[in-house]
Amino acid sequence: MNKTKKALIKRFKITGTGKILRRQAGQNHYRAKKTGEMRRKGRKWIELSKSETKRIKRYLQS
Repeated sequence: MNKTKKALIKRFKITGTGKILRRQAGQNHYRAKKTGEMRRKGRKWIELSKSETKRIKRYLQS
């Protein structure tokens, strides 16, 4: 039995229906040159694709 990857728990959210969400990339620095629209969009959580979800779930449920 493998251990759960702790780094993944910190980076992803699992919804009640089993979807996995991640943060929008590119929001740590160089934000001054981005438009307000890009910064607002960056606050949202994004759903992973099916293939990525399958891979991440394998690490989270081990």
